[in-house]
Amino acid sequence: MEFSVLLAGIIVAGGLWGFVELTEVARDTATHAFDTEILLFFREAGRPNDPIGPLWMEEAVRDVTALGSMIVLVMVTAVTIFYLLLVRRWRSALLVLVTVGGGQILSSVLKLGIDRPRPDLVSHLAQVQTLSFPSGHAMMAAVTYLTLGTMLAGIVPGRATKIYVLGVAVLVTLMVGVSRLYLGVHWPSDVLAGWCAGFAWAMLCWLVARRLLRRGEPERS
Repeated sequence: MEFSVLLAGIIVAGGLWGFVELTEVARDTATHAFDTEILLFFREAGRPNDPIGPLWMEEAVRDVTALGSMIVLVMVTAVTIFYLLLVRRWRSALLVLVTVGGGQILSSVLKLGIDRPRPDLVSHLAQVQTLSFPSGHAMMAAVTYLTLGTMLAGIVPGRATKIYVLGVAVLVTLMVGVSRLYLGVHWPSDVLAGWCAGFAWAMLCWLVARRLLRRGEPERS
């Protein structure tokens, strides 16, 4: 078995297991200690309304969290799909559409199913209207950037370049999730669950697409 396939399978299994475990945390009526401790870590001691760091950091974190916002991800996805259509990579364009679109639907369904309110332990530094679990920003950043990173890693030359591309995709995903904690709009378990679900969904779609492509004539890289 190829190492990439084995690794993707491990990510899917680990992500599903982690999400199930975190769902139990979200459904518990008592707030877990690690949720409160991590959330308070990003606030000044004894002042839950004041984030740590200089004044400019709050605005910088808002810029980072925008990388996982709906409008930015839709723009990135649309630009990618249009490019793939222009170069006649029909199946690759369909993969991006199904993965990102399906991920958004899955995220919305999971939020409604768990029905966890936003944290009230600290003040919110960003406007939020949806439910808390899982973090949509964390999940969709993982789905979108990991999908695009995986596709790009498949065509760039050299192992170091491939690792760099995937590393950037993972780093951006992690930064978006941490930004949600800094802004106080998610419990840490929300963000962890978003990462678990997002990585698992992206890798599952990649495995399915890889198998389907191998049955027919593969697209030229």
